[in-house]
Parts: sequence; C-alpha cells; structure tokens
Amino acid sequence: MIQHTFGLLVKPSSQWKSISELSDSSFKTLLLYPLILSLIPAVAWYYGTTNVGWTVGDGESIRLTKDSALQICILFYITQVACLAVLGYFVHWMSDTYGAQSTIAKGIIICSLAATPMFIFGAVGFFPVLWLDLLIGIVAVCWAVYLMYLGIPIVMNIPEERGFLFSSAVMGVALVLLICIMVGAVILWDFGAAPAFTD
Repeated sequence: MIQHTFGLLVKPSSQWKSISELSDSSFKTLLLYPLILSLIPAVAWYYGTTNVGWTVGDGESIRLTKDSALQICILFYITQVACLAVLGYFVHWMSDTYGAQSTIAKGIIICSLAATPMFIFGAVGFFPVLWLDLLIGIVAVCWAVYLMYLGIPIVMNIPEERGFLFSSAVMGVALVLLICIMVGAVILWDFGAAPAFTD
C-alpha cells in the first residue's frame, strides 16, 4: 500500500496503470487503504487542537479539551470513511452509463486512492496555522481532483473523453456530499458535538 501512496504523489499516471493491472485479491486488499490513511488527519488534528492550539491575531493560544477533540476527531474519521464508501458506491452505480465494468469495491478503492493527497497533507493538523493549513488544503484538494480525472479512465479502462465526463459526474456527487457534511456538522453541534475550549 505504501508504494501506491508515494507513487500517486510522484508519478501518478504510471501508478494508476500498475493499480489497474493488480489481481482481484490484491486489488481488494486496498479496501484497507482508507481505513488506515484516514487516521493520519484525525490523529494530527487531535494532537494539534489539544496540545498546540491556534491563535487569532495577537491573542492567546486556543485549544480544545481532550474529550471534545476526541469526540470530534472520531466523528471526523467516521465521516472520511463513510464519504469514501458513498462516493465509491456512486462510482459503481454510474459505471454502466459510461461503459465501464465496476464493483462497489472498485469504486471505493478509486476514490480512496484519489484522496491520497488529502490524507497525507492532513498531517498539517499537527501544527494548526490557519493560513498555512488552508493553503496546503487547497493544494491537496486540487491534486486529489487531478488524480480522480487521471485515474478513472485508466482503472475503468474507458476512453479519456468518457472518463472526463465520468470524473466530472463523480465531482458533482462529491460536492453534494460536502454540503451534506456541512449540514450534518451543524446538526451534530446542536446534539452535543460542539467544540469545548480550554480556559
């Protein structure tokens, strides 16, 4: 799994090709990929928000209580995995429309591998500096979108033109998921998952 992580960051095209040539059993072991890599941003942000904190202007460092941060980071981890599963299902569901052969596992794996930059760069949570984290986050999202557009035609074995339309449809679903996450976060805050700050 590690070779796929660094391969997608350094030489994505050839890495997608080697992923598409994996045997079925090797391919299905990649279902562990999102479960393991989703831990990186969750653990990083737990540490950063409880031990380092962040500042606004010239004020004091703001930190979350350990209980509050733990609750939020567990929900964050579950949300990452659930979103990749839902997005992977939609990749499978739309595959017939674009002339691709797929399974739900294949859809989840493609989405999880495309999200690699977001997992890796999620480590910025160890040092929560707003402007730096936003900048790195934007780069990670752009790289993940690029990986999705590059990977779907290769792994699904469809022409690039059809793969572009397929990837665009997946991005549309991802944006709807993002809105659902934002609404869900507001609802969960009302039900007791709001952050609690240290004094």
